[in-house]
Amino acid sequence: MAGKAQALQLLVLLAISLDSAARGAHAICNMSNGDFRLCQPAAAVADPTDSPSAECCAALGNADLACICRYRGVAGFWMRIYHIDAARAMALPAKCGLAMPANCS
Repeated sequence: MAGKAQALQLLVLLAISLDSAARGAHAICNMSNGDFRLCQPAAAVADPTDSPSAECCAALGNADLACICRYRGVAGFWMRIYHIDAARAMALPAKCGLAMPANCS
């Protein structure tokens, strides 16, 4: 009986963790899952918008752009999930009037 109770507790903990992740509770470079989604239309692989939304620019304004530069080379997995074009994504800060770090080319 104790084994079933522990398994149930583990299952509940896993469900809570997954729910938190789905709600964007975890952030990368000070951007939540929701923040990344705000910028997706302007960096989309197909049919991108001409410019990022004000909400996207606000999210990028709060982001750690140096951190984003460090993730740029290993972000292929996330780019595919969100259907994001890497070149368009890296151009978003400039379109929002933000300066990328000098060593981010």
